[in-house]
Amino acid sequence: MDILNWIITGILVVASILMCVVVLIQQTKSSGLGAAYGSDTVSFSQRGKAASREAKLQKITVVLAIIIAVMSIALMIIARFA
Repeated sequence: MDILNWIITGILVVASILMCVVVLIQQTKSSGLGAAYGSDTVSFSQRGKAASREAKLQKITVVLAIIIAVMSIALMIIARFA
């Protein structure tokens, strides 16, 4: 049980670090005050690339959150029966 505890803890730490990195890479949702006055001059092709990149990062964030939740629950169950 001790080895399994270390493995799950290691996966949890790696997933948590990756989650922090992925969240920091993502762009903010708000454009700020400049977008309200029409100063957003990004072309449509650049918006499409950014949107697909953001969609991938959001999916990765969801997957990592699920992994973190499952590993945390597994760690609690193992600690309970050890």
